[in-house]
Amino acid sequence: MSSTVGHIGSGIHSTAVSPLANIDAYLRRIGLGGQVTLAAVHRAHATSIAFENFDSYSGLPVSLDLAHLEDKMVTRGRGGYCFEHNLLLMGALESIGLDDVTPMLARVRLGPEGSPRPLNHLLLRVVDGGTPWLADVGFGGGGLLDPVPLETGVEVEQSGWRYRVMDDGPQLVLQVFNDGAWSDCYGFVPEPAQMVDIEVNNWYTSTHPKSDFVTGIMTGARRVDRCISLFAGDQPVLVERPVGGSSTVTPLGIEEVPAALADLLGIKGVSLGPDGRLQLDDQAS
Repeated sequence: MSSTVGHIGSGIHSTAVSPLANIDAYLRRIGLGGQVTLAAVHRAHATSIAFENFDSYSGLPVSLDLAHLEDKMVTRGRGGYCFEHNLLLMGALESIGLDDVTPMLARVRLGPEGSPRPLNHLLLRVVDGGTPWLADVGFGGGGLLDPVPLETGVEVEQSGWRYRVMDDGPQLVLQVFNDGAWSDCYGFVPEPAQMVDIEVNNWYTSTHPKSDFVTGIMTGARRVDRCISLFAGDQPVLVERPVGGSSTVTPLGIEEVPAALADLLGIKGVSLGPDGRLQLDDQAS
């Protein structure tokens, strides 16, 4: 039995993110022409702007100031991670007239079962036409193409990919159907996140010496027909999953990573520095 999660966010949303300064430049960046709707913007953003953490990996501060995000991800053509992606999307949605947008924090559930994870994922609750939706363009290569109804027990199909939101005690869980079974993406308490809490969790994610976003490179690209991720830690690996198929994992040499990032994920300007670490040429903060 499904239930609509409509008890949060009604008239309550962060005022810390305002409309974009240049919505037209953003729409050009994501290649969107014609009708501008929540669904169209979400899919265009998800399939156009890469997931990457080169700033935190390189020891640079990750600013959530909207003007900075526009400059980095729109003007300079960079990617970003979840906090950056979804705050930029939030500003874009407010620019097109969707003003009931609520940020929420989540715990990613990938990895060893039962291991505690920080609140280091950001997603959005968006009300459009009176219906609440879960919007998230910042989950890397395996994330949503389109918003999903913020309603438990309802399975949705997105160009062959299947998702649903389920109850788990006080939390809701986004799940994806892969390899013949449902698996958890992340769990969240459906409550608005204040900007001060978003900033604190962003600071932890981008600076803590044990954060995965500091110790290695995590990149992803969402395509309609496939998910692509490239992780460059001690042993770089390329992970690809076609719609309806199983993942393939391909080990790479560190010298192969720059070309793979450019060719498969659209992340250009990566090279090996004199210290043997990967670096991105355009990292002006």
